[in-house]
Amino acid sequence: MAWMTYISHWFDEDDWYEGHQRAKMSQVKQVGLLAAGCQPWNKDVCAASGDRFAYCATLAIYIYQLDHRYNEFKLRAIMSEHKKTITAISWCPHNPDMFASASADNLVIIWNVAEQKAVAKLDSTKGVPASLSWCWNAGDAVAFVSHRGPLYIWTISGPDSGVAVHKEAHSFLSDICLFRWHPKKKGKVVFGHTDGSLSIFQPGSKSQKHVLRPESLEGTDEEDPVTALEWDPLSTDYLLVANLHNGIRLVDSESLCCITVFNFPSAAASVQCLAWVPSAPGMFITGDSQVGVLRIWNVSRTTPIDNFKLKKTGFHGLHVLNSPPKKKSLSSHSPTKNHHTSSTSEAVPPPTLTQNQAFSLPPGHAVCCFMDGGVGLYDMGAKKWDFLRDLGHVETIFDCKFKPDNPDLLATASFDGTIKVWDINTLTAVYTSPGNEGVIYSLSWAPGDLNCIAGATSRNGGFIWDVPRGKMVTRFSEHGKNGIFCIAWSHKDSKRIATCSGDGFCIIRTIDGKVLHKYKHPAAVFGCDWSQNNKDMIATGCEDKNVRVYYLATSSDQPLKVFTGHTAKVFHVRWSPLREGILCSGSDDGTVRIWDYTQDACINVLSGHTAPVRGLMWNTEIPYLLISGSWDYTIRVWDTRDGTCLDTVYDHGADVYGLTCHPSRPFTMASCSRDSTVRLWSLTPLINPLQINILADRSWDEIIGNTDRAVEPGAPPLLCGKVSRDIKQEVDKLIGNPRGKKLRWFSECLSPPGGSKNLWDLVAVIKGQDDSLLPQNYCKGIMHMKHLVRFRMSKAQELTTVKMSKFGGGIGAPSKEERLKEAAEIHLRLGQIQRYCELMVELGEWDKALSVAPGVSMKYWKKLMQRRADQLIQEENDDVIPYCIATGDVEKLVTFFTSRGQLKEALLVAQAACEGNMQILQLSASNGSSNTDGNLEDYNELLHRVSKELAEWYFQDGRAVLAACCHLAVENIELAMANLIRGNELELAVSVGTVLGESAAQATHYALELLARKCMTVTTCFPSLGYSYIFCLHRDLAADLLMMTPNNELQLVKLCAFYPGSTAEINDLHEKCNLPDVEECMQLAETAQANGDIFEIIKYYLLSTEPEKALPLGIQYIKEQISSSDWTLDSVCPFLDLLSYIRTERLVLHKCSEVRNELLILSGYAGALLAIRRQYASIVPALYEYTSQLLKRREVSVPLKIEQLSEELDAWRACTQFVNKSTDELSYTPPSESQRMVYSTLVSRIKEEPLKGIIGPDYVTGSNLPSHSDVHISCLTGLRIQGPVFFLEDGKSAISLNDALMWAKVNPFSPLGTGIRLNPF
Repeated sequence: MAWMTYISHWFDEDDWYEGHQRAKMSQVKQVGLLAAGCQPWNKDVCAASGDRFAYCATLAIYIYQLDHRYNEFKLRAIMSEHKKTITAISWCPHNPDMFASASADNLVIIWNVAEQKAVAKLDSTKGVPASLSWCWNAGDAVAFVSHRGPLYIWTISGPDSGVAVHKEAHSFLSDICLFRWHPKKKGKVVFGHTDGSLSIFQPGSKSQKHVLRPESLEGTDEEDPVTALEWDPLSTDYLLVANLHNGIRLVDSESLCCITVFNFPSAAASVQCLAWVPSAPGMFITGDSQVGVLRIWNVSRTTPIDNFKLKKTGFHGLHVLNSPPKKKSLSSHSPTKNHHTSSTSEAVPPPTLTQNQAFSLPPGHAVCCFMDGGVGLYDMGAKKWDFLRDLGHVETIFDCKFKPDNPDLLATASFDGTIKVWDINTLTAVYTSPGNEGVIYSLSWAPGDLNCIAGATSRNGGFIWDVPRGKMVTRFSEHGKNGIFCIAWSHKDSKRIATCSGDGFCIIRTIDGKVLHKYKHPAAVFGCDWSQNNKDMIATGCEDKNVRVYYLATSSDQPLKVFTGHTAKVFHVRWSPLREGILCSGSDDGTVRIWDYTQDACINVLSGHTAPVRGLMWNTEIPYLLISGSWDYTIRVWDTRDGTCLDTVYDHGADVYGLTCHPSRPFTMASCSRDSTVRLWSLTPLINPLQINILADRSWDEIIGNTDRAVEPGAPPLLCGKVSRDIKQEVDKLIGNPRGKKLRWFSECLSPPGGSKNLWDLVAVIKGQDDSLLPQNYCKGIMHMKHLVRFRMSKAQELTTVKMSKFGGGIGAPSKEERLKEAAEIHLRLGQIQRYCELMVELGEWDKALSVAPGVSMKYWKKLMQRRADQLIQEENDDVIPYCIATGDVEKLVTFFTSRGQLKEALLVAQAACEGNMQILQLSASNGSSNTDGNLEDYNELLHRVSKELAEWYFQDGRAVLAACCHLAVENIELAMANLIRGNELELAVSVGTVLGESAAQATHYALELLARKCMTVTTCFPSLGYSYIFCLHRDLAADLLMMTPNNELQLVKLCAFYPGSTAEINDLHEKCNLPDVEECMQLAETAQANGDIFEIIKYYLLSTEPEKALPLGIQYIKEQISSSDWTLDSVCPFLDLLSYIRTERLVLHKCSEVRNELLILSGYAGALLAIRRQYASIVPALYEYTSQLLKRREVSVPLKIEQLSEELDAWRACTQFVNKSTDELSYTPPSESQRMVYSTLVSRIKEEPLKGIIGPDYVTGSNLPSHSDVHISCLTGLRIQGPVFFLEDGKSAISLNDALMWAKVNPFSPLGTGIRLNPF
């Protein structure tokens, strides 16, 4: 394994403390990602292979992969190493893990997609590679070409590696638009040119340059660029060509003649992209470039077979997935393929396809890219989007702002000329500004509920956009054609808007355009900000390196104050929302300066960024917390009291421009960047002690304070903003016990969006709150089961009912069809209804058959309905729904929805059945209604099963809070709490568990224990507080949390045993925890030794002045236990767990090295078994490996053998693979008899997990978000870490936070073997 090369050498005895400091995870958590859209300016910007597809934004490549379990595509990777616009991407045809990309900085990169890393780079490509493609059947070779050629071929590996020039493909007379290798004919390649011609080269034949121009262009010098080129996959010579104006032709590359010209329904239609459909020979699809119309064609017809309008905006790229994604099959047999067609013969349907699938709709998935940056995967057979990522920005996002009165909305302004408004709960675009405004640098929401946004552009002045009406209502042109870099709408006086520009003016005007002030600066003005305390004060940042403050209440156009100190231009300025007279400025000199207006002075300089500073944001609750974003790609969090950088976030892939704070969740922040993404972050971990003060029900003094108290050096974090003051006011008004409400309101204030509000609504429903108090948007989230059907019913009544479409139809051979119809009519007249029905079914006229089938019998009608349903399920056709409902086949319908990943639909059907809305047809009268209760019971079980499946879907998508909502909706409190704990939402679990009371008690106590462990570290993000103070703070918090659990003596013993400090400090803690002092503990240990009670001996020695005496005694006992044949995990774990709390500085003493090594090995082995018990499959091999490596490298005598460990690991692998195997795994070998024996012995030792719900891997928020530029390789697996990262104590080794959490829950010691405790909670 990758990491075992560094099971560390021992730290020096004084280094353990430093190690504690370095073991950490990032304090700022990424909780949301708005991916960029697909760029619309280069040709080959989308590609697909197997179950993956990719598209590129300007600077990064986004890879989506099919999650087979849920049948949906998920963002798996963002790959960014290009510094300039990516020009083309290409997937390797013979290796699905290899991928190539080229960019405008003359760079070609080869990627390994599975490992998400660049494996080869070629820079200086002699000209910008405009088009790029893997050479078919040429091993590892990629060809690329600039606009004029020549064609270069780069062989990446092997004896011939290097770059060669194609012998003939050079000296072209017209620029190259794109080129395509022939997939079958080795070395054959075609180029499309801007003059509309093609050039064709193949080994052994005369090269054909500039041939096959559209006829209408012959003899002219008009240009008509080739926009798309694709070889016919079933022919060696045929080729589809699209020209911008002359449409599409099928040409023969040998005889150089045009075979077919395809005609569009309207002359206005033009095409920039086309693709063959591999699953339907002779079929291809095109996308119109004006409007999003997808057309389906067959080469045998000159007009389209079918047209679908998918979007308002035109297509930019199309790609059909070679093998349509495999769906979970509901029945074993699949339709047989028809192998007897060539691409130019008409696509005759194979006999097993139904008539209505016959001609028009090939089964297949098209990756569609649109001019507005939208990207989607369209299922042509089912006529629906499998996935649509609409309206993503395709260029730098310069600014982002939350809407003040509706913080669920976030607006973004981009280089691509649009402002978009996003719903941050669903991460989807809700509005986009009309037209294109050039480059938009800045935006500002109108105050209150005016629903307008002011925007500032590079050449077109400023504007006000009325968002709901979708209109530009005002334009400002006072700056002429000069760029406006910042626009700011006053929130104290809604009539005033300020703009600052490259012309050196900061202009204040009324919203109807009347100029109030023009403040002239000696150079360009980049930033301005209204004071939040004084409506007449505004600050500016200027190119002359100065910050100015103006006072609007005077007629003077001179500044009140000028602050000098920056050594390069000043960009943004921001007034503090909580400290009057304090403002900050960011500059191209890489620093942020804090100015005090009242003292006329710079009171701090924040240094750390290595490039110009752009984004600036004060936190609205903690007065000294400031966040900055820079061209060095990072976001930094500062404590402005002493200038400390508390955390650095590296994950944006380019310059960070905008930062904005959520108005009602002050610790949620959004950032935007040149990488075209918007990220959501939670800053809550920065103020962790505060959160725990709230949970421990400490006094208001320790939670809320005034600004002066909070900014004192060394003061712990206190909330000073409006949100917390409002909560305190509301809590103070409450009569009776306010604890539940207080926990809820603070929990919503401190949690990021993404389900916490939904969770609390469900808790309120379970606690019996009146339905009339539910918020309006409750029905948009996950509802309690008792509301689900009722809310959907009212929604259905609002919508007008849509009649079901006809099922029958399709094109068949008319003569046979006519004959069958005639026969059917005769059978009907003879009264042979069943025969008539069967013939109608054969004709595909199911409706006619079903409408008369009851004339045979209800039993026959039901049977026929079921046949139709089975067939529609086979076709994955949504029309199956009414059939299942009519026959009361709930199980089949739920299975149908579940198999397609439509879990919410499945849930609704199951709930409706539980409420008795589904009628089971009673076919014989004698049955009566005796079994309806049984049915309801079945339905209830079905409902719980589907809820569980939906919860699992949310959970593995990194949304533990929504997973918990699914369980609460069916009142499964145990699983809801378990999901919160497994998602490491410990504070939320304790808050919710406290309110739910007894039903959640067991899980709440476990969450409290884990939180207490979290407090046991000495790391903090406010180093200015001083470490001895922090020790006491955290120690007391941990004790308070443990006091909230029943039977807490043993937990308090562990806390006291672990805490370092002087004897007096330790005795203080003992007293707080009702334990004897250290001297008395020493006597109690000696007494217990005389009595032979081993657990008590260990306990009291650990609490005494010589805790190391506990080690040899405890370890000897554990070794004796393990040596017996019938030992179990539960007989040794309590002893190991207790011993692991020995103070770290004692454990790492040189004299303890032997017992320490034995403790680490035994803890590692017990950890592996616990991991098997809890199904932490990802870390079981690592724990076994860790234990083996320690055994190999350290001098120890423990009753464990390396061979035994590897035998157990192999047995576990074989037997669990046997249980979880999927049907299509060919490499699978069943476990041997001896492996079964070893595994069954293991299982008998392990026993069952007492807390049922917490079985299964941990998965924290953000685990599904791929890292962008902050890439780390796990030292446990050797693979790139997806989601949050945890750094071990050497400060370098990283593992995923999920693995760290699972490891710490089963083995408290670090994977580096240093004896330092792991604390990732």
